[in-house]
Amino acid sequence: MEAPLTLRQSRHLEAAERTADRWWRDAVIYQVYVRSFADGNGDGVGDLLGIRTRLPYLHSLGVDALWITPFYESPMADGGYDVADYRAVDPSFGTLGDIDALVREAHALGLRVIVDIVPNHTSDRHAWFREALAAEPGSAARDRYMFRPGRGTDGELPPNDWESVFGGAAWTRERPDSGEWYLHLFAPEQPDLNWHNAEVRAEFLDILTFWLRLGVDGFRVDVAHGMFKDPALADIGRSGQIALLGSEALPYFDRDEVHEVYREWRALLDSFDGDRIGVAEAWVPSAERLARYLRGDELHQAFNFHYLSADFEAGALREVVDATVAGLAPVDAPATWVLSNHDVTRHVTRYGGGALGLARARAAALLMLALPGSAYIYQGDELGLPEVTDLPDEVLQDPQWERSGHTERGRDGCRVPIPWGGQEPPFGFGAPGSSDTWLPMPASWRDLTVEAQAGDPDSTLSLYRRALRLRRELAALGDRTTLRWLDAPEGCLVFARGTGFVCAVNTSDAAVRLPAYGDVLLASGPVDVEDGALVLAAATAVWCSVPHP
Repeated sequence: MEAPLTLRQSRHLEAAERTADRWWRDAVIYQVYVRSFADGNGDGVGDLLGIRTRLPYLHSLGVDALWITPFYESPMADGGYDVADYRAVDPSFGTLGDIDALVREAHALGLRVIVDIVPNHTSDRHAWFREALAAEPGSAARDRYMFRPGRGTDGELPPNDWESVFGGAAWTRERPDSGEWYLHLFAPEQPDLNWHNAEVRAEFLDILTFWLRLGVDGFRVDVAHGMFKDPALADIGRSGQIALLGSEALPYFDRDEVHEVYREWRALLDSFDGDRIGVAEAWVPSAERLARYLRGDELHQAFNFHYLSADFEAGALREVVDATVAGLAPVDAPATWVLSNHDVTRHVTRYGGGALGLARARAAALLMLALPGSAYIYQGDELGLPEVTDLPDEVLQDPQWERSGHTERGRDGCRVPIPWGGQEPPFGFGAPGSSDTWLPMPASWRDLTVEAQAGDPDSTLSLYRRALRLRRELAALGDRTTLRWLDAPEGCLVFARGTGFVCAVNTSDAAVRLPAYGDVLLASGPVDVEDGALVLAAATAVWCSVPHP
């Protein structure tokens, strides 16, 4: 007769069953920025071979899936988000054989693989755009993109006042003597596609099918709120339009027509076995608008940028959590929680930097991982990496740097390669003997490497590993367990999940006394129990196991 399951084994089995069935609803997904994760061939640039060699690390960390940024053939005007061929791997990252092997090896470790898809625009080196430039105005080749005649006597002025997200006008004249302009809401090397064109829609369905057949488990949709533009090309009438993104309606973002496309994509995803998913990168004004992307016949998840941009302050965080949960409830979609990504300043630095920023970041990690839904970890979050704010001007590569006239330093500071081990840069990022990395690494990171933190029980890496293990084991942190707020002093958040779990977070700058909810499972910083009360240090979070009555 077999021995009965222990409580821990039973909870682990329940968690495994949850993951197998609609795994994405409470998955922890790790973002891999390809160029900066691991370098397998020693050229200073991260690649698919490098990711393959580090899959055991991700498995031991305890995540459920990895999301890989674009590895497609690209001239790299925007770090790979300018795609020249959606069915080919850029030689700097490897080959189709490498991505095929990566998917298979990840699956063997129980990791799912999500890849980026970039539907709003292509590279200006894409075969379609080269064909469009060679064709006459009004041709079928040009109709795949947003070519329009300019204003003014000879078409010397752009068609309207739309601005690029990267700065400057969103229109480029195809050549000085032409009256035709093309739209690029990002860099000029990224011309926008015309999604009213049936050929464009059919092409992307075929691209998705190509990668689904290779075995990927889903797609993160870049600029999912884009694609369709106001056909009237109406002027906005003001500058600084990027500041409106995610807060006000714009004539080129979040238009209703995009949902027809996502219904087509969902039908395709559902036609494949294995719960394949779509994840929207959608900057929209409200949780209600975001929920439209997550209706039952559209995408599965959408990034929660309102949470990412919230201050480390109890009231602000609770407001976003409540709005998120309420906004998604009508469509029964899981929330997502994220603290950093490849487009924003790392949250250790956003939260104040130094020891204070790290303490807040550790507390924010426990808060995020205790909330209902799915969580995203940006590579290096688990190491407590700060933003690199002192990169030399000459190494900056983000198009924002040039497009802003060297007034905006761009996103390179959060894209510096990951430190793996050793005492000097490049900290094991590349093959043995390699010394250069595409962005320089600070020597001060010697204490933040994976190697340095792995054996330290108090390190941020150890904190993440314990939190992810507990998240899998605790039934209270499952998909369908709701959140219930508990009374808390000013500056604190306290909530229960299920009947046996409480998370408390002190966002204030002084210690607070709280009820002793139960046994302390995990804490991000100093916690004491005095006279039956829980004393929680400033910028600290704690998970407690509440005894059953």
